[in-house]
Amino acid sequence: MVVDQDSTGYRKPDQKVVSSLEDVANKLRIHSVNATTASKSGHPTSCSSMAEITSVLFFHTMRYSIDSPRDASSDRFILSKGHAAPILYAAWAEAGLFSPDELLKLRKIDSDLEGHPTPRLNFVDVATGSLGQGLSIAAGMAYVGKYIDKADYRTYCLVGDGESAEGSIWEALSFAAHYHLDNLCVIFDVNRLGQSEATAHGHDLEMYRRRLDGFGFNALVVEGHDVDALCKAFHEAETTKGQPTALIAKTYKGRNFPKIENEENWHGKPLGTNSDSTIQHLQGLLVNADTKMSPPAPPALKVSDINMSVALSAPPAYTLGECVATRLAYGTALVKLSENNPRVIGLDGDTKNSTFSDKLNKKFPERFIECFIAEQNMVGIGVGVACRDRTIAFISTFAAFFTRSFDQLRMAAISQSNITCVGSHAGISIGEDGPSQMALEDLSMFRSIPGSTVFYPSDAVSCERAAELAANKKGICFIRTSRPNIPVIYSNTEPFQIGKCKVVKQSASDVALVIGCCVTLVEALAAAEELEKSGVHIRVLDPFTIKPIDAEGIISNAKQCGGRIITVEDHYQFGGVGEAVCAAVSMEKGIIVKKLCVSAVPRSGPSAVLLDMFGISRKQIVTAVQEIQNL
Repeated sequence: MVVDQDSTGYRKPDQKVVSSLEDVANKLRIHSVNATTASKSGHPTSCSSMAEITSVLFFHTMRYSIDSPRDASSDRFILSKGHAAPILYAAWAEAGLFSPDELLKLRKIDSDLEGHPTPRLNFVDVATGSLGQGLSIAAGMAYVGKYIDKADYRTYCLVGDGESAEGSIWEALSFAAHYHLDNLCVIFDVNRLGQSEATAHGHDLEMYRRRLDGFGFNALVVEGHDVDALCKAFHEAETTKGQPTALIAKTYKGRNFPKIENEENWHGKPLGTNSDSTIQHLQGLLVNADTKMSPPAPPALKVSDINMSVALSAPPAYTLGECVATRLAYGTALVKLSENNPRVIGLDGDTKNSTFSDKLNKKFPERFIECFIAEQNMVGIGVGVACRDRTIAFISTFAAFFTRSFDQLRMAAISQSNITCVGSHAGISIGEDGPSQMALEDLSMFRSIPGSTVFYPSDAVSCERAAELAANKKGICFIRTSRPNIPVIYSNTEPFQIGKCKVVKQSASDVALVIGCCVTLVEALAAAEELEKSGVHIRVLDPFTIKPIDAEGIISNAKQCGGRIITVEDHYQFGGVGEAVCAAVSMEKGIIVKKLCVSAVPRSGPSAVLLDMFGISRKQIVTAVQEIQNL
């Protein structure tokens, strides 16, 4: 029952509903204290500050299905301050998804109720806990809801005031306001206290309001422990059009915990000997200890399932020997994939005319998201748009710039996300732009991500097929593309597989196996021609994927070449092609590996000069073969 409808259409909940929501908030506190006491670890005070917010969201505002927590039509909730996981778990238990008794297994080795949320749980979309990332993901979800699904589900994201010091939060706020994501509501839990001391801005709510207003948000200051005020604020968020809403909720850490509320030095600590008295106090606050509330009904408008498989709309169409940059082939492939599946989308960070993702923007602008120069947010947006299998996301920029979003990529792997990152302008072969633009650590970075697949296509044909394979591969994929125009070496009908190499030149008398990719594969083939003039033959191999690498194919070919391998890569020594090959042959007798790589910080200069100066040119390969063939 509701009463007192005002001019905005808001109907104030009657006192019984308010009282029930207050009871649920204190029950969530009780669950959080019990769970963290049982685990002897956790963040009960951080949970307590958001108890009323959680109660109102889960039992009055959000529309979702208990039977299908990740239903594509339901409202979304991202807990960016992931250390408050116990109260998120408690909310789903109170809603009836599982027994509250399960909460006592928090952080146990045999429980999926981990210290911070992960998608091992069917009600969690993404992993959070590395602070400052949840809002980007939520903004990606909201973007899909507004512009791609065109549905009425809403996205809510709860952000801690401490984590709002992260720049990625403000990147996400800027993105959300720019795209007028009025289906997004951000809640700032301003409880004043950080981990080691008070936050920079304490309870200066007006400062938060001014900042958020300046970013283009409908910024509302609200008492975060006032159920009625929260209900009204969420109603205003839902009825505000043309801009996202931010609730700036004044709360207190450890709310309703005697002698602990609003006190420092309680972050990340169970209550210990204070737990019994705290529970007793909280139980005394309950008007009805048996209060049970059901969540609102899911949205009536259902979004359709989508086809997550995709193929190129047409095969590659190149001429052998034609010189085409792999970055250009990527742009072509992206359009072909989108022609066959409207859920293929591209994201870029203001480099689209260099990565050639602008091909998609020109053909299907509604399937392209410009994220501007904010790579951390861009990766987070990519994770968000891919959630619940709503899109097949390709994220492109200069490969060097993905390094600043490594934490987002690390968390994306924990989130079981399916995204493809495409990094162009790899290595010293880009030439005069200089070392700040040269990706020389990217292979190492992406190889280190659990479950990742790393493609390094060596011509336009293999690049198009890499994009097609990545679109259908689960997990984090990376496609490394290059700036220079290089010859097409494969026929348009050449098949490619993940984890299968290609031998591009061989003879029965090869003295060494040379492994290169893209520009260094071109150098290896040129070196082979030079060596043949003196009667020396080498086998040249293109690995295609660096992870997984074709260990069987490399070992077999190496043994046919006297056990001698030379790797040559436009990358630093550590973590790249050479080390991937060394790992692949590490248990094999009679195989030696010589690694050619960029061994020092490079400089600006012509591409060919840099390749020679830093030891990965055809001349250097010839010298390496001469050194290794007598070993």
